[in-house]
Amino acid sequence: MKYLMAGIGALMASAAPVFAGGIERAPQSLAVMFEQGNYVELSFGGVNPDVSGSDLAVFGGRDTGDIAQGYGFVGMAYKHQFNENLSGVFIMEQPFGADLKYEPGKSVAFGGTRVEVNSTTYTALLRYKFDNNFSVHGGIRGSHADGNVTLSGAAYGALSGYNVDMDGAWGVGWVAGAAYEIPDIAARISLTYNSPVEHDFDTTETHPGLPVGIDSETTVKTPRSWVLEGQTGIAADTLLFGSIRWVKWSEFRVDPQVLVGTPPAGFGVEGGLVELDDTTTYTIGVGRKFTENWSGSASFTYEPSTGDDLVSPLAPTNGRKGITLAAIYTRDNMKITTGVSYMKLGDAYAETGTPDVARAKMEGNNLWGVGVRVGYSF
Repeated sequence: MKYLMAGIGALMASAAPVFAGGIERAPQSLAVMFEQGNYVELSFGGVNPDVSGSDLAVFGGRDTGDIAQGYGFVGMAYKHQFNENLSGVFIMEQPFGADLKYEPGKSVAFGGTRVEVNSTTYTALLRYKFDNNFSVHGGIRGSHADGNVTLSGAAYGALSGYNVDMDGAWGVGWVAGAAYEIPDIAARISLTYNSPVEHDFDTTETHPGLPVGIDSETTVKTPRSWVLEGQTGIAADTLLFGSIRWVKWSEFRVDPQVLVGTPPAGFGVEGGLVELDDTTTYTIGVGRKFTENWSGSASFTYEPSTGDDLVSPLAPTNGRKGITLAAIYTRDNMKITTGVSYMKLGDAYAETGTPDVARAKMEGNNLWGVGVRVGYSF
C-alpha cells in the first residue's frame, strides 16, 4: 500500500494537462523516476480552451470570438532499475506549444493574427539513491521545436501583414535535482532545476512592404524553471501532496532580425514578438486509497496574475486557478491513471506598441482538459 500511495501524488498532479503562463502545456514532471522497479508508461489526452474577448471601443468593440484552438498530446516514459541504488529514466513529452487564431472579419484590432508553436522534448537522466534515503538525479534534455507567427489587424498599424516562419531546430539543456524520502509514511520532498534550452532557428520574415522574404537565424531559449514537490501520508490510506513551480518566462525572447532591427532596415519593435512575465504556480491536493484496486484524488492549482494586466496578444491570459479530479485503477502490474481538469484563466488586456497600449480585453476564459496514463511495472 505504501508504494501505491507514494505514487498517487506525483501521478495525480500530472495526469491532466496544464495551460500555464507563457506557452507551457505540460509541467515536465519526473514522477516516473520514483516508480518501483522497471516501469513503462504511455500518456495521451486533449485540451479544449476557450479564450475570447472584445476590441476596445476605439476599434469598434467587436467580439474576437474564440481564438484558442483545441489540441491533443502524447507522451511516453521508461524507467529501468539497474540495481538497488541506481536507476535510469527516459521521457518523451510535448511541454511547450501554442495555437491561437484571431479570425478575420471579427476582431478589427487583431483579425488575421495567428501563432502556431510545436515542440517535442526528450529527457534522459540517472538517479542515485543513497542508503540514508537521500537521492540525486540529473541528465540531459533535447528539444525539437518550430513556429510560425502572423501579426495582422489595425492594432499593429504599419506592421500588419508581418509573418515569421521558424523552421524546426534542435536544442540541448540539462536537468538536476535531489530528493529525500521516508517510505514508511509515503513521504517525499524533491527539488529539480530545468535549464534553458537554446534553439537556433532558420528564419524567414515576410511583409507586404518587403520586396522579398528576408532569411536569417533567430536564437530562442525556453525558460529555466525550479520545481519543489512534496507528499506525505496524513492518515491511513490518505496522502497530502503539493508543488511549487517557478518559471523564468522573462528570458523567453523571440527577436527576429527584421522585426527588431533599426528602421529603415527593420521595424524597430523593442519587445520582439512576445514579452512574458515570470510565473509561480502552486498545487495542493489529497489522494485517497478506496479499495485494493481504486484510488482517487482532488487537487487545486493556483497561478497568480503577474500584476501587469497588459499582455501579449499571442498569450492573452494572466494567471489561472482550477481543480483536477483523478483516479487510479490498479490490477496486477497494470496501472491506469485518468485526470480531468477545469481551469479558470485570468482576465487581461491584449496590447501592442511602445509604450504598451491596451487594444482588446480578454475575459471570462477557461479550459477543460483530460489526460490518461497507462503504466506497466515489470
